[in-house]
Formats: sequence, C-alpha cells, structure tokens
Amino acid sequence: MTTAATRSERQISPIFLGLVAIMAVSGWAVWTGFSSNTGFAVFLFVVSGWIVSLCLHEYAHARTALHGGDISIGAKGYLTLNPLKYTHALLSIVLPVVFVILGGIGLPGGAVFIERGRISGRWKHSLISAAGPLTNILFAIALMLPFTLHLVDPFDPGQTPFAAALAFLAMLQVTAAILNLLPVPGLDGYGVIEPWLSYKVRRQMEPFASFGLLAVFGVLWIPEVNAAFFGFIDSVTHAFGLPDGLSGLGYQLFRFWDNAL
Repeated sequence: MTTAATRSERQISPIFLGLVAIMAVSGWAVWTGFSSNTGFAVFLFVVSGWIVSLCLHEYAHARTALHGGDISIGAKGYLTLNPLKYTHALLSIVLPVVFVILGGIGLPGGAVFIERGRISGRWKHSLISAAGPLTNILFAIALMLPFTLHLVDPFDPGQTPFAAALAFLAMLQVTAAILNLLPVPGLDGYGVIEPWLSYKVRRQMEPFASFGLLAVFGVLWIPEVNAAFFGFIDSVTHAFGLPDGLSGLGYQLFRFWDNAL
C-alpha cells in the first residue's frame, strides 16, 4: 500500500499563497508605517496570519493521516492548503475568525475528514489528532522568537504597532493550542486520548462531540475561568519576552473600526 499523493494533489493552492502574500504585505506595511491606516493593516495581517495558521493546522492533520494509512487524503484536496477544501469551511475558517473579531481569542476550528478505518494503531490515531495543535505551538514560537532574540523592540514607537500585531497573533496561536489540547469531545485533545479509551466510554462520549467547542466557549465567559485562563496565557508569553499589555494593544489596533468612532 502506498501513502504517496500525486503531484496535483500536493500542489499548493493559489488561495493559500494569496493569504501568505496578504500577510507579508500587510505586515510590511505595519512595520514600515507605509499604510495610511495602521489599524486596517494590522487587521489584514492578523486575519490573514490566523487563516494561514488554520490551513497549516488542518494540513498537519491530513499529512499525518496520509502517512498513517489514509490514502484518500490527497483526493480530497487537503494537501493543497486550500481552506475551501475543508469538510466544514464554516467551522474551520469562518467561526474562528468571528471569535477573534468578537473576543480576541483563538478558538480552534475543525476539520478535515479522515477515514479512521484505514488507519491501524492507537499511536497513529493519537498523533494525527496531536499534529494540528502542535502546529499552532510551532507557529506561536516562531512569532514570539523575535521578542526573545530582541529582533523587535516593542518600546520603540516606530516598531510598537508591528510588535503589538505580532504579539496579538502569537497570543491567538497559544490560546488555540491550549484550548484544542483540552480533553473535551470534539477537540483534538480528546482525539489524542480517545484511542486509549474503552469502546463503551467512546460511545458514551460521541453525542457530546458536536457541542464540545461551544461548551468551551461558554465556560470561558465565566469571569473567574476567563481570568485564570488568560493569566496562564500571559505567563506563557512573558516567558518568551512579550511585555504586559502588548497583545491587548494589538487587539485594539486590530479593531480599527473602534478607533474610527
């Protein structure tokens, strides 16, 4: 049995390349101060960067599943990084972007359809589920390293807008990774442990899979939980050298329409 995909099935989508281009150009506009509306440039940078990360998240699931034995992945278009190929484009792209706009939080999306019956071995199933949030972790580290290595100075007025946008996008990646690793049905964290549960427990959990993400979102509205969660997020970003309030400033710039009022 081969786990290879054809060249056309692996060809990167122009849509994804366009998103990367928007992220690069808008990031450059914020960095150089070229944009006449800094907030709008930050908005484009964060949204395009967020969607790029969602594409990479789903690609990681798909690529790992392909090597695990699901040779149907390529024909479904999942290896092209085209967000329109996902089984639930609404859940994978639209809702996560809406969550960012409304609450400044990186809630994970879903999902690519993986034919689990083609894959044998509990470790393979766990790795497939873990691949997505691990991608968010790597993306978050890449975004925070410029602060750790002092390549960006958030206290330099000329660099502050870009630093704030970078910090906000990094915070979204951290929140997405942590939330998605929760052992809640419907999230990747549950997918990691599910293969190791008994058949009876898995059947009992199945009805809750559709509501897991909404349940997490609801719990985060509880003030005490929200404060504890973001306190932990702050401790993670502080470890990489991001100063207090920088991601919050990024969110303020991101919501450029508020600044126009």
